[in-house]
Amino acid sequence: MESPYIQISYAQVLAAALLVLLNGAISIGLKLGLERPLMHAAVATVVQLLLIGLVLEWVFRLNRWYVVVALIIAMTLVAGTAAVWRTQLRFPGVWLDSIAAVWASSWTMGSIAILGLIHARPWYSPQYAIPLVGMILGNTLNGISLGMDRLGGELAARRPQVEALLALGATRWEAARQPIREAIRTGMIPILNSMMVVGLVSLPGVMTGQILVGARPMEAVKYQIVIMFLISSGTALGTVSVVLLCYRRLFNSHHQFLHALLGRR
Repeated sequence: MESPYIQISYAQVLAAALLVLLNGAISIGLKLGLERPLMHAAVATVVQLLLIGLVLEWVFRLNRWYVVVALIIAMTLVAGTAAVWRTQLRFPGVWLDSIAAVWASSWTMGSIAILGLIHARPWYSPQYAIPLVGMILGNTLNGISLGMDRLGGELAARRPQVEALLALGATRWEAARQPIREAIRTGMIPILNSMMVVGLVSLPGVMTGQILVGARPMEAVKYQIVIMFLISSGTALGTVSVVLLCYRRLFNSHHQFLHALLGRR
């Protein structure tokens, strides 16, 4: 017999929020200086989640395709800009490259999930479209951010080597191939690590959520497997896309390294 879904009151949420005081006590005891950032992070978490909860309540109630698409577009723009904010090296066009990579990878994987695997009816059902694309976006932006940051760092560190190869007649691809490989590898590491320990070290969010609302464990497992493969493919596609887009901006058609474009934020 399945257990009924247990609702949580706002008082229980407040009690859980008080646990952040433990983090503050650790920071004070060890003189880490993290009390203010912890407070800001806690407040931001509550405010952002409450706001998105209100928005989703409205979107679910309205249940119109254009509202769902508009919300996903907004999420995509936020993810694309958030990926750039995490990088140390910037160059003209990096914002557009990041948003394009996030959009292409997440929307491709989201379409495959909704139309090809789950067969949601209607296709814009907010119950499926928003959480699925949101999870893909959240994980893809990590790979994109790491890939961009590593590419900029590798090219800056290897500038003498890159320019020497170009001077000896190498093409821009031959000169930048190793930094590109390192950047893509770096962007893929987090999702690879997650896939190696999923289910053994931690129960992922989708699986945990479904079990909490009463779904059978094996049904939750099937959903989680689908999600993990969508996320891994989205991360790979997004990382490769953004690294190649950035490479095209940092090397011109005359096989010159435009190192002057790179600058720290």
